[in-house]
Amino acid sequence: MAFDKYVKLPGSERQPMLGATQAGSLDPNEVMQVTLALRPRASGKKQPSLADVIASGKRLSQGEYEARYGANPADVQKVQAFASALGLAVAQVNLAARTIMLTGTCATFAKAFQVPLARYEYEGGAYRGRTGAVSIPTELRNIVRSVHGLDNRPQAETHFRLANPHNAIAPVAAAATSFTPLQIAKVYNFPTGTNGTGQTIAIIELGGGFTQSDLQTYFQGLGISPAPSVVAVSVDGAQNQPTGDINGPDTEVMLDIEVAGAVAPGASIVVYFAPNTDAGFLDAINQASTDTVNKPSVISISWGGPESSWTAQSLQSYNSALQAASAMGVTVCVACGDNGSDDGVGDGQDHVDFPASSPFSLACGGTSLGVSGGSISSEVVWNDGSSGGATGGGVSDTFAIPTWQANANVPPSKNPGNFNGRGVPDVAGDADPATGYQVQADGSSFTVGGTSAVAPLWAALLALLNQSLGNPVGYLNPNLYQTVAGQAGTFRDITSGNNGDFNAGPGWDACTGWGSPNGA
Repeated sequence: MAFDKYVKLPGSERQPMLGATQAGSLDPNEVMQVTLALRPRASGKKQPSLADVIASGKRLSQGEYEARYGANPADVQKVQAFASALGLAVAQVNLAARTIMLTGTCATFAKAFQVPLARYEYEGGAYRGRTGAVSIPTELRNIVRSVHGLDNRPQAETHFRLANPHNAIAPVAAAATSFTPLQIAKVYNFPTGTNGTGQTIAIIELGGGFTQSDLQTYFQGLGISPAPSVVAVSVDGAQNQPTGDINGPDTEVMLDIEVAGAVAPGASIVVYFAPNTDAGFLDAINQASTDTVNKPSVISISWGGPESSWTAQSLQSYNSALQAASAMGVTVCVACGDNGSDDGVGDGQDHVDFPASSPFSLACGGTSLGVSGGSISSEVVWNDGSSGGATGGGVSDTFAIPTWQANANVPPSKNPGNFNGRGVPDVAGDADPATGYQVQADGSSFTVGGTSAVAPLWAALLALLNQSLGNPVGYLNPNLYQTVAGQAGTFRDITSGNNGDFNAGPGWDACTGWGSPNGA
């Protein structure tokens, strides 16, 4: 094949990061890796669509999913031929995830995808960037869905908040009110008699790391012995690498592990460390959901960014990856952000956080929790006006309202066009730093909040349920919306407070979803 005629890849357009400026050229010999997402196998006349399979409640094994909806080996061969002809190497093929990872030099990639690559600088860092669209050979126009990794800007942010950010370097031992995850689980009536044995909770991290000494200290302090099994898995070369700074991603990593591990100490916890890039984050989701060694039944994600900060191709490819996880019976719990109804964008419009806004995510919002005498005395929407921290939530401008959400009274978007989008969040839990979680990181004990805590809390609850049921609950969203109206007591309905542009009220709302869990 000649590969000399090109077309622009729809949805691949990029602009520089806000505040970033081009600052020179790149080393043409810099070695980089890029992930291509491919189309699924063509559905035959006898083969139902993946959406129909998920709607039927059927779970596919990874082998079934790969054979029916994975990449077509013939498509892979065409991409391999393209790579070889242009001087790129194939580093990895994941047929189930429909991805191919290519490696090569910066100059070769720029030529292969006809895109200018340059160095961009912004306050706090620099990245390899591109502007405009990616181009692909006409021979691949119907095969390649998206290209990730040409641009390696930071793609996502953590969703934790320190209880005392003004004194974060030397944190106080605890806020005025703080809880261990065990206390949170108790007031939310999590089931007893199960500990997550036989389950694997996957946690995706895009930076930072953990130390066994911190984990040992923490779990010993809670009286949990032996400590939960925690294993690090490298994605795209990233490693478990603590920074030593609690203001950075170490706190995210430790919060996620400690909440999940305390609530489900019998579960295996596998932490997938990936680069904080468009490619790294996608590869981590795919690697976790198709991991035949660790076999997670639940994935916890506490990273994300406003939908408006993603390319259209990324929104769709991540959504497809989350759909695949759902089809294989994996529940994906995702924090929905800590910046209220505008998700920190500040353009006067409403924004929701992604990947929480994917219809295949269990989007986790935040509350402020009052406890008296071991029971909940009050619970309202988390919105700390003084620090600006508030639960994310609202209406997607990307994903149409799913059929299972049609009767939940999700309002249309308040943005121009009034799109009837997916409502966020689905569920909630304690996220206010002022009623936060006691954690241990980088040798210090302190209190943390944010919706980052809610995703692993729900992931741990689902691990307990999976153990109890003997099967993974899998894609939970349709069931939650079908059954909750007729099952009073499934959730604690949060009816007071707002996250900026949306107010809490009876039933589902765009601040706390259905509410916080009654775990039993």
